[in-house]
Amino acid sequence: MKNIFFFLIVSLAFVSCKKEEQEKPKVIYETQPKSQAKPQVDTSKADIADLPVHMEGTNFLIFPIGDLNFFKKQGYASSKSDKNISYAISNYGEYEITGYLDNLKFQEIGKDTIYPLTDKNVLIQSATYLKNHADKTKQQLMVYVLEDLDTNKDGKLNDADIKSLYISSIDGKNFTKLTEDFQELIDWKYVSAKNGIYFRAVEDTNKNGEFDSNDKIVYSFVNLTSKEWKAEEFQVN
Repeated sequence: MKNIFFFLIVSLAFVSCKKEEQEKPKVIYETQPKSQAKPQVDTSKADIADLPVHMEGTNFLIFPIGDLNFFKKQGYASSKSDKNISYAISNYGEYEITGYLDNLKFQEIGKDTIYPLTDKNVLIQSATYLKNHADKTKQQLMVYVLEDLDTNKDGKLNDADIKSLYISSIDGKNFTKLTEDFQELIDWKYVSAKNGIYFRAVEDTNKNGEFDSNDKIVYSFVNLTSKEWKAEEFQVN
């Protein structure tokens, strides 16, 4: 009986903790400037690179950069010697690199220089080469889904923060943000007939820190052949 009572207490505590985690706002607003929402760089992280990815038809190699992954061996007590290390940083599908990446590095084929996509603190979840657009227009571009602001103020970047949409040329240059700060990216799509990207984002209109049915859905279009990549909002309803 005592064991059952103890189990119930532990279970209730666990459920309470999980509920608290789920109810934690995705955005915490403060009177401080937006720049202070940027998380501190974790100097203890051990970043490594995956072997390079080459997008067909391009003249650049792309090195995914990420943190070493540690995981416990099954059935062992917790200690340093009982942990395995995964050296896998990313996954590569058809013209898309995915993972939880701290950066990407680029190298032009035939040259020695390797340089980063950005000097910002970001967490890249996907990097997609617009192959159809390149075949049609000869313009070679990459589109990124990533976190770039610690919107929930927990001191780190993770998938609990707001997702943003970025774009660059195939060499990583002209790295440009398309969504507005504090707008959560819902999805995006390349439309060949328009030579552009459509995307949806949600804006926390009532400033309650959550995205719900009372908030505004923002529809935007980016003309990729323009001199400047700029999201233009439009109305559907």
